[in-house]
Amino acid sequence: MAKKKNEKYGVWKFYKTDKDGLERLRQTCPKCGSGVFLAKHNNRLSCGRCGYTAFAGKK
Repeated sequence: MAKKKNEKYGVWKFYKTDKDGLERLRQTCPKCGSGVFLAKHNNRLSCGRCGYTAFAGKK
């Protein structure tokens, strides 16, 4: 049986820490509140919980 590698929890990829405190790296869902982050896709941001989608403008 292979030994499991210790990895960081997935939620810590959404924050950046420095001496001043925490900084959120992704936007939060306006419908669900501050605890739910929007997923980054090629041309949109979407919420996996409520289905909210924000489309980016054309380049």
